[in-house]
Amino acid sequence: MRRLFPVTDRTAPAAAPPPEARPEARPSGRSEGRSEAPVNLVDREWTLDELAEAYAYPAPLTTPDAPAPSDAPHRWLRANMVSTLDGAAQHDGRSQAISSDADMRIFGTLRGLADVVIVGAETVRLEGYRPARARDAFAARRAADGQAPAPAIAVVSASLNLDFSLPLFTSPLVPTLVLTGAAASPDRVRDAEKAGARVIVAGDGPGVEPDRAVTALADMGLVRQLTEGGPRLLGQFAAAGVLDELCLTVAPLLTVGSAQRITGGPVLPDPERFALAAVLEEAGFLFTRYRRI
Repeated sequence: MRRLFPVTDRTAPAAAPPPEARPEARPSGRSEGRSEAPVNLVDREWTLDELAEAYAYPAPLTTPDAPAPSDAPHRWLRANMVSTLDGAAQHDGRSQAISSDADMRIFGTLRGLADVVIVGAETVRLEGYRPARARDAFAARRAADGQAPAPAIAVVSASLNLDFSLPLFTSPLVPTLVLTGAAASPDRVRDAEKAGARVIVAGDGPGVEPDRAVTALADMGLVRQLTEGGPRLLGQFAAAGVLDELCLTVAPLLTVGSAQRITGGPVLPDPERFALAAVLEEAGFLFTRYRRI
């Protein structure tokens, strides 16, 4: 990361970068007479430790084994998505084409901090999902927080139309979870469990109810939650009001076409407001972080 533009976070306490990453403030260049925070610039690449501090989850979070104050969040769900300047969340069906090396560093950092990564079945199929891996850079931090060596992957699927012979299900470091509804095919549930996945029912019908899904995961101690989409799943989380934070990479690209946006689904009756928490920039890519007000 080359630059950090910190903004006042009025929604929840956020971890600040370490002191050595905070240079002397420079003038913002805005007109006089307005009280605004100065802009700080960091013209060097951040270490993974610095990124981990900047993207740290709010603390404390209530967990089954480590109760926190009564006003602490029971869990925290953040999304990580990428979009072009013209709103495309993918190119030719995949997000990798609109990503960058820096985007992948943040992708890895967010995974390195999470207890669980929640992803839709279609994204698993399109992106060729594999199990999350343990990374040495986050091992000490995860051990100190009582986390597994790598986050669990939780696949959301109503039909359970998944290839259970894939490594995601047969050889993960942490057992893969499958979130589905009560009306799911018993045969497919058995197939999932036979492959080694743990099936969690989080809905009374064929599909998953977002609030029940995130609560079920939190009750398992998976309170640091991350979703990587796809757009339909993120739209469901947003519509249900369970999304706490959006980490959005804005790529300096135009794709035209009719690619999906980062969310899909019916229009909300009223737009939901998020507050800007921070912005990083590298090579024209903006790495933004928004929190629900």
